[in-house]
Amino acid sequence: MFRNFLKTAFRNLWKHRTFSLINILGLTVGLTGCFLIFLYVRFEMSYESWHPKKDRIFRVVANIKTPTEELRTTGPSWAVPSNLKDEFPEVEDFVRFSRHSILFRYNDIKIQEENTRFVDSSLFRVFGFRMLKGNPATALRDPRSVVLTETAAKKYFGNEDPIGKVLLMTNEGQSASVTGVIRDVPENTDLKGDVYVSMTTLTKEWNPSLDKQWGNYGSMAYLLLRPGTDPKALEKKFPGFLQKRNGKEMEEHQMFASLFLEPLREVYLYTTREGNKTGRISNVYVFSIVAAFILLIACINFINLTTARSTERAREVGIRKVVGALKGQLTRQFLTESLLISSVAFILSMLSAALLLPAFNELAGKQISSGIFSNPEDLAVLLAASIGVGLLAGLYPALVLSSFRPIVVLKGRFATGAQGILLRKGLVIFQFTISIALVIGTLVVNNQMRYMNHQNLGFNKDQMLVLTTFSDPQTHTFKEELRKLAGVRQISAGSSVPGDGYNSAYSEIENRNGDLQVANLRLYFVDFDYIPLFDMKLVAGRAFSGDFKTDTTQAMLLNESAVKMFGYTSPEQAIGKRFKQWGREGKIIGVLKDFHYTSLQSDIAPLTLRIEPGAYDKVIANIPAAAAPATIATIEKKWKEFFPNRPFSYSFLNDIFDQQYRSEQRFGKLFLNFAILAIFISCLGLLGLASYSTMQRTKEIGIRKVMGASVSNILHLLSSDFLKLVSIAFVIAAPLAGFFMYRWLQDFAYRSQLSWWIFGLAAILALLITVTTISFLAIRAALANPVKSLRAE
Repeated sequence: MFRNFLKTAFRNLWKHRTFSLINILGLTVGLTGCFLIFLYVRFEMSYESWHPKKDRIFRVVANIKTPTEELRTTGPSWAVPSNLKDEFPEVEDFVRFSRHSILFRYNDIKIQEENTRFVDSSLFRVFGFRMLKGNPATALRDPRSVVLTETAAKKYFGNEDPIGKVLLMTNEGQSASVTGVIRDVPENTDLKGDVYVSMTTLTKEWNPSLDKQWGNYGSMAYLLLRPGTDPKALEKKFPGFLQKRNGKEMEEHQMFASLFLEPLREVYLYTTREGNKTGRISNVYVFSIVAAFILLIACINFINLTTARSTERAREVGIRKVVGALKGQLTRQFLTESLLISSVAFILSMLSAALLLPAFNELAGKQISSGIFSNPEDLAVLLAASIGVGLLAGLYPALVLSSFRPIVVLKGRFATGAQGILLRKGLVIFQFTISIALVIGTLVVNNQMRYMNHQNLGFNKDQMLVLTTFSDPQTHTFKEELRKLAGVRQISAGSSVPGDGYNSAYSEIENRNGDLQVANLRLYFVDFDYIPLFDMKLVAGRAFSGDFKTDTTQAMLLNESAVKMFGYTSPEQAIGKRFKQWGREGKIIGVLKDFHYTSLQSDIAPLTLRIEPGAYDKVIANIPAAAAPATIATIEKKWKEFFPNRPFSYSFLNDIFDQQYRSEQRFGKLFLNFAILAIFISCLGLLGLASYSTMQRTKEIGIRKVMGASVSNILHLLSSDFLKLVSIAFVIAAPLAGFFMYRWLQDFAYRSQLSWWIFGLAAILALLITVTTISFLAIRAALANPVKSLRAE
């Protein structure tokens, strides 16, 4: 029986090749898009899932309330984790992570390891890092012990055994012993490093008082709780713990901390704290919904085309029933055809996904999957989806077709019912509602990206070459040497550049009441040339100047946001006010106009600027574009003279600043591509329905042509019904898409508006797509010989 079903199914599919091809192509595109989104969503949801004790690991975070603001940090103070373990038996262990950029050397190999992690020796007891060589119990115990990933070990030692080898660490060349090699860390973690250095290097050698510092929030910390521990109950004990251990210091500095626990698995997608690599659960939801819609549109295509052709299959059903076919047998026959189409689509989508996966990984900016054949479970999911789509899409047409009354259809009285026509129209409206909503979403995302890229940032970032010297003592001399080069127009040095971090400092600033008000303020250390270089604007007072000797030790600049924080109604009121910060005391000499030194996703926060020659981490040179290659080559030669042990590297400020929006840009590109897929599938369905409608109206078109109808008349006849449906879809999609995209824009402190032109352009695009899809068939029908059309029946 099944063999007969299969043979009949093949015959019917081949007989109606055009419609079969449209169905197969639509399902293939839908399954491919849905499968790629599935891989993306699963990867995003898999962060930190590879740790065996993941359900018992929690990140400790802190809120710090000052008289001025509340800070939300990604970690506690350095002293907190060890004291938590001593205080609470519920805490089995802890690990602190501190990320740094450290220079390592081995013979002639010199690498600035940007992703160096200082970690406690308990790393391997808490997390699932897999040690390949070395003893996990002791590898990170002693100061200057280093554990390398497989890739890092090969960079330095090739195929040699790295255990016991000595690396030179930092520019001073401190010896560091390689005590272990671990398997390369998976991509789906916020704890990824290339080199892991023992925390005792920091706490015993570089800063012996670090473990006792309750006001220094420079690391992330994770607790391993004992089985059965209620994290919420433990959290409730933290206020008393802090009061007992640090209450006096908090009162003295007017900085009151609160500790909270974040489940390890929720840090990546759910945290709202800055300072670490994060995703967005909203993006996961968005793409999950898009995947469901793409698959649903493909199913709707199948249902529409199959039910539309019901008049052709009606006589077949009538004859089958007359000769004894049961309704169940007919249902199984039509379901077999549906499953056959979905099986072919499965094979094609599997091949398409394999071909598109490398490009998809690049588009997503991460290794979502190494290949669809690397994980058999992925193919099982795709197969299950194909079968599910085949059954879902084929069930309704199968039930409708198998229910035809043979006496009616054999007498030639059968016609598609009003309910069937209404259903098809409803499904077309639903398809294009989704497609138009995705078009509006794409336009909003792209408009926001364009808005951020063209926003006036309040400073000049063009042609700024940034060289990181890591506060080397030669930094000032190097800068002055570069000043002499013909290709350097302006030059400066500072601790940070806009878009690339900042320092934070416990500060006391005189407020409008004359009191020193405590705040934890962001801080730039700059030289006298910094403000002119970036063309930053002063709104009150003056900039730093070498004419005033006290500027190097007793002067500070504020931005406008800082002025408002301390209660001043105008920038001029802050001039001459007192400050205390990191051992320096002096007066405010000027106020800078607010500039965007972080992403436009955040409000401009209060910022202070001071002269501090020993803290300059970067040299910034403004060079003309035409002379850039030659100038960079000359700068590299100078670099090797001043910093022979450090590899030469540079970046342009434009690129540094744009990196802040990399995740949003990728989101926009992914959204655009999947929107195109949805529109393409909808157009396939529209093409199929238009083709069938044209066939059904062949005789009518011939009569109209004989009566004098023009090509435009025929085009209007065939397209008007579909244009009405698309217009209804737009009326439904516009408010829905507007609501959800408005919510999406709220994540940006500085955002574009939902302008009318976005909706107008979406409507025009939808109508153009509809007309373009239908016009080819309509024009071909209009140009056909009416004599042949009248003979068609």
